[in-house]
Order: sequence, then C-alpha cells, then structure tokens
Amino acid sequence: MSASVAVYRSIYTEDRFKQAYGSEEKPPGGAARLRGRLAESCRCSRRACLHLLKERVPILNWLPRYRLKKWILGDTIAGLTVGILHIPQGMAFALLTSVAPIFGLYTSFFPVVLYMLFGTGRHVSTGTFAVVSLMTGSVVEQLVPSPLELNASSPEAADLQAQRIGVASAVALLSGLVMLCMFGLQLGFLSTYLSEPIVKAFTSAAALHVTVSQLQSMLGLRLARHTGTFSLFKTLASVIENLPHTNVAELLISLVCLAILVPVKEINMRFRQRLRTPIPVEILTVIIATGVAYASSLDSTYDIQIVGHIPAGFPSPRLPALHTFPDIVGDTVAITFVGYAVSVSLAMIYADKHGYSIHPNQELLAHGISNTVSSLFTCFPSSATLATTNILESAGGYTQLSGLFTSLVVLIVLLLIGPLFYFLPKAVLACINVASLRQMFLQFQDLPDLWRISKIDFLVWMVTWLSVVVLNVDLGLAIGVVFSMMTVICRTQRAGCSVLGRASNTEIYRPLENHSKCYEVPGVKILNYNGPIYYGNRSFFREEVSKLLNLTPERIRSQEKAMKALEKRERESTVNTVERGVANTWFPSENEFFKLETSENDVQAVLIDCSSVVFVDVAGARLFIQMCTECQKVGVRVYLASCNESVLKILTSSGLMNYINPQHIFVTVHDAVVYIQQQKEKPPENTTTVWV
Repeated sequence: MSASVAVYRSIYTEDRFKQAYGSEEKPPGGAARLRGRLAESCRCSRRACLHLLKERVPILNWLPRYRLKKWILGDTIAGLTVGILHIPQGMAFALLTSVAPIFGLYTSFFPVVLYMLFGTGRHVSTGTFAVVSLMTGSVVEQLVPSPLELNASSPEAADLQAQRIGVASAVALLSGLVMLCMFGLQLGFLSTYLSEPIVKAFTSAAALHVTVSQLQSMLGLRLARHTGTFSLFKTLASVIENLPHTNVAELLISLVCLAILVPVKEINMRFRQRLRTPIPVEILTVIIATGVAYASSLDSTYDIQIVGHIPAGFPSPRLPALHTFPDIVGDTVAITFVGYAVSVSLAMIYADKHGYSIHPNQELLAHGISNTVSSLFTCFPSSATLATTNILESAGGYTQLSGLFTSLVVLIVLLLIGPLFYFLPKAVLACINVASLRQMFLQFQDLPDLWRISKIDFLVWMVTWLSVVVLNVDLGLAIGVVFSMMTVICRTQRAGCSVLGRASNTEIYRPLENHSKCYEVPGVKILNYNGPIYYGNRSFFREEVSKLLNLTPERIRSQEKAMKALEKRERESTVNTVERGVANTWFPSENEFFKLETSENDVQAVLIDCSSVVFVDVAGARLFIQMCTECQKVGVRVYLASCNESVLKILTSSGLMNYINPQHIFVTVHDAVVYIQQQKEKPPENTTTVWV
C-alpha cells in the first residue's frame, strides 16, 4: 500500500525562518556564559556538597539502595571466585613485571578496594593485567637489569628486588598522577581515540609478546630479558639458541600444566551458562604443583626455579623511587593510556549489556586514586582485567560490592597462606600467564568480519598488530593511534562531492550516480559534499567543484570578457536612466540574471547542499568567497541550503554576505530549487509556496 503526501508552506530562507521560529532573546556571549558557569560551580550549599560527594564517591550513592536479598548471593559467589583467580594471576603477572610474586598479591588487593569505593563499573574487576604488567616490566628491566647468575637468598638479590619494586611503584604513582591530572582537565573523552580495532590488535600483539617472554620460564632457561624495539625477535632468537640447555623437568611441568589449564578453561568458556561458578583450575593447579614440588624436592633434585619466600602480613608504606620520574615519564604515559582505555572499554561493554551507564571522567578518578594510593604500598600499575571481569559477570555479580569479597580472599592469602607457596614452580605461573591470554588470541577470528564490514578498520588492525609485534608495545600502540587518525584525516580530505537529482513528484534529492531514475533540475547544478571543508581539503573541494561546473580559467576569462562587452553595449544604448538608490554590482535583479542568453542545458545556478558539512574553518570560508566570485564571473549564481548554525556563523563572519545575497541561503534544498525555478518563470511574488 502506497500513500502520497502533499506539503504546502512558504519558501524559507534562513533569515525568514529565524524571524518566524528563532529565539527572541539572544543567548549570552562567550564571556557572560563562562562567568555564569563559574558562578554556578562556585555556589556552595549543603545539597550541592552532598551531590558532589555522592558523585565523586559513588559507593555512597549505590550502597544505600543495595538490594540485599536479591544481590548479596551473586556478589558473594562472584567475588570469591574472582578472588581465588587473583592469587595465581597476581603472582604470575608479577613475574611479567620483573618483581617478586608477593607484589602481585599486593596489587590484587589495594586497587580492588579503592575501585569499589570510587569506580562506576558494576562488573569491572581490577588488579594485575598482562599487557600493563609487560609494559611495566620493560621499564623495570631498562632501569634495573638483573644479572643472570644471582643467588635468590643473597643480600644483593634483596637489594635488587627493592630497586625493582621501587621503579615499578614509581610507574604506578606517576600513572595515577597523570590520571588525576586528566580527571581535573576532564579528559575522559581521550579514550575514544583508541578505537576497537586498535585495542583488539594491540592486546592480541601484546599477548604474543607475553607468550614469548614466558618461554624461558617454561623451558627452565636463565636468559636476560630483552627490551626496546625488536625485543620479541631478540627474545625468540635467544630462546632458540639456548634450546639445548632446556631443563627437562620444567618442560614436563609446563606441558602438564598446559594440558590441564587449556582444556578446563575451554570447558569454563563453553559451559559458562550452565556452570554456577567456573572451575578454579588455576588455584587448583597452583596448590597441586606446590605440593608435588615440596614432596619431591624438585628445586634441589632437578634445579627448577621456585617462587621462594613470600612474606606474610601487610607491606609497610614507603615512597617509590621518585628520582626515576624523568626516565620513566614517556613509558608511563603509554602505560596510562593503555590501562585506562582497556578499563573504560570493558566497563562500557558490560554497562551496555546490563543497562546502566558509566562516567569516563569518574573512571579516571577511580583508577588514578587506585594507582596513586597503592603505589605507596609497593604495588605496580593496575587496571581492569579481561579474564577476571568476564568471570565476575558470568558468575553472577551485580555491583561493586563483589570487590569486597575478592579483597577478603586475597587478604587471607596475604596474612596466612602466602608462605605456603614457597615451593611453587615458576613454570606453573608462566603457564597460567600463557593460558590466560587465550581470549586475546581468539580475537583473530574477528578479522574476516572486519574485512567484510570495513577495509579501513581491517587495515588499522593489521598496522597496529604488526607495529606492536615488530617494534615494541608502546611504540606500536603510538603508530596504531597515529595511523588510525591519519585514516580519518584522509577520509575527510577525500570526501566525495556528488551531483544531486530530484525524485519525480517529491522533495527528495539523491546522488545521481546511485539513483538513475532521479533527474537533474534543468539549469541548476545541486552539489553535495560529504565532509567538513577546512584547510586540509579545500584544494580537493575546489578541484571537484571546478570539474563539475567546468570552471576552467579559460572559460572564466572568456565569459568575463563577454559580460563586459554586454555591459558596454547596454551603457551605450541606455540614455538618461533614472536610478533608484545605489546599484549593487554583485546582486543584479533576478529577472536580469535569468534573461541572459543561455541555453536550456547551461548551468545558470549552483546550489550547494551543506547538510553533510560538519564544520568550516577560515580557509574553507575564503574558498566559498572565491567560488562565488568565479561563478559570478561566468554568469552562475550561488545558493546555499541546509547550513548548520556553526557553519552559517563562520561563513557570515568571514564576509561571505558581501559576495552572495543573504536571501540565497535556504533552509532546505527544495526551498532553494522552487525559488530558482520561480525566478526563471515569473517575477517574484510576496507569497510563494513550496509544493510537492
């Protein structure tokens, strides 16, 4: 069933529409608006203070409304499950950071408690994250490299560990301060510059770095850790070169652990809807491996590397190595952006899934406080983690209160159970690291769909992945971001300029190349440009318009000579003309314009549809003036339609109204077309209507 619609109304130019429907009162200027905002923000009242406190400490907002009977069981089970996973994961990721495993347990406790107080993501689990730990470990190895032959119980080893955790804590402190500064400047939107293809490619490539870095622990090799560009290939070459020195016992331990971890994690993933809680295979593997190593004395019999002494109790507060700030600032900025981007991305994913919203700037505050405060307790940088966040949500967590039960599990280990992991083989922790990266490697499955949907996003994915793998984690990320932004710039520079045609008996205008049944309005060239007009693409825009309108320099000169000759003949034939007012050479009457000797097929007017022009800068506005001048030299009038307020303001401020009649700027394309057609057919009337 089809229906026809007829619309009858007056033709609206922008001026006429504003007179009819615009606001009578002008909004205050920029300075007045700024003063108003400052005055509003400086007002102090009990209600405003309470609102600000609840906004900055979200637990005060959601805890009084907590549904105890409905949510407490899910939060308890999810929190305990994630807490059990935090124990082996924290110790494993501490090895990535090149510090003792105990510091991974500290980092699995303090940030969890702090995020529960200040975070807005209900299903976000914070703690140690493989990518952030790997990047931090690179900084630690650069500043405090470890000698290959060093007795773990010697005073030199203890001093080395103190220096290493001092650097790692300094990175955490500086990262937290950077986040707090970003919060103060309300820069939460910067996370949007890390698009989904960049984040997925980066995490996949970083997973490969993590896997290669763990090979030496899985094979029982004592090798120096390589950092900087091409570090992955250097490490891989070093491992291959030393394969004959593989410790067979540690290799067997690694193979057995992987044979257990990978299938069970696959079961957890495939049957997560049926399992109330995932099988805690990591902690079970740690317990069994520790027991076997203790009973068999593997460390002394087969010379395997074990975790060693894990002190019980809380760490004493102490300042990080502040003197390293100048050396770590560049790497820390990269670590900060990675940690924040991953955290906000995860929070947004689960917020959309469960129908609530998060606040990026508040997330900056939460993670900034978490890193700043925890750095004083010998913690390295933390962020939201992929594996534990997924488990927290699938285990039935509802709110941030699950973090309380997670921290209780880690606290019990810190106070009581920690020393029992003395005989835990480091190869087991390496296997846990590798097995936890399964989801990151599976992101390769998205590539066929990405290629089908967007070739440019596919290219961004590949460039980022190759850059991270070949060069380094932080440098590769920077290249990925720059390349992604370059694709955006190139797309705005080469936005298409199309000729619009009208669908018969409608007010609908569409590009002619895609709509063969639309027809071009006789004598009117309607142009649509799908992008901003600014200094970066003004030359391309001018080239496209000149080609479509045939505005060659030869034609402009010949037409200008013809028009001057015509004016000269009119002056010679006209005597004693009585002028009414001052003549405007730019705006001859509409009737005189359409009486010029032109054929029916010649372009007499060009109408620019600005509906897709998001913004115009000064260079773009000057280009409009130049185009108007050139068009008028060849006898072609310029009309504008569908300009947004900001574009119209810039064009007006730049002086375009001195070169184009203000009455030639219309609300819609159809208003302009009807107006042009009426000027060709009859003199203008006081009232005209737009008809379809």
